[in-house]
Amino acid sequence: MAGPIEQLSRLAQERGLTVSVAESLTSGLLASEVGKGEGAADWFSGGVVAYRMPVKTQVLGVPEGVDPCSAECATTLAAGVRSLLKTDIAVATTGVGGPDPEDGHAPGTVYLGWATAAGTGSEHFRLEGEPAEVLDGTVERALRLLVTLASDGDAAR
Repeated sequence: MAGPIEQLSRLAQERGLTVSVAESLTSGLLASEVGKGEGAADWFSGGVVAYRMPVKTQVLGVPEGVDPCSAECATTLAAGVRSLLKTDIAVATTGVGGPDPEDGHAPGTVYLGWATAAGTGSEHFRLEGEPAEVLDGTVERALRLLVTLASDGDAAR
């Protein structure tokens, strides 16, 4: 069975979709994986690494005072990068990689945001393990989310 990046590549090419990502927690790891997809030059528009809050607010439109580890932040990051890069679908990552808690959030707290023509949304989950394991798990979940979005005819157009 094909992995998520192979599935995303196939769906994006078959459906003529463009994809973008915004990353805080994963600091470019997601974009690196998406860029490995077959024919990525045709469907992967790129991404924004928005690690510091000023980048989140000034570049991607996250309102001042929004908790960077929240559904609102994740959703706004996704909508912001989708608008900035003019893509069909976008996914964003934010959260706390660890090893220590941050601003009252436990290590491994993750939010994925998504944005398509049909709207925006987010999902929240918690991953266990060392920071590298949290980042790898987040990238894997984000890739699966991109596949789901690319599969959904209403969401992509």
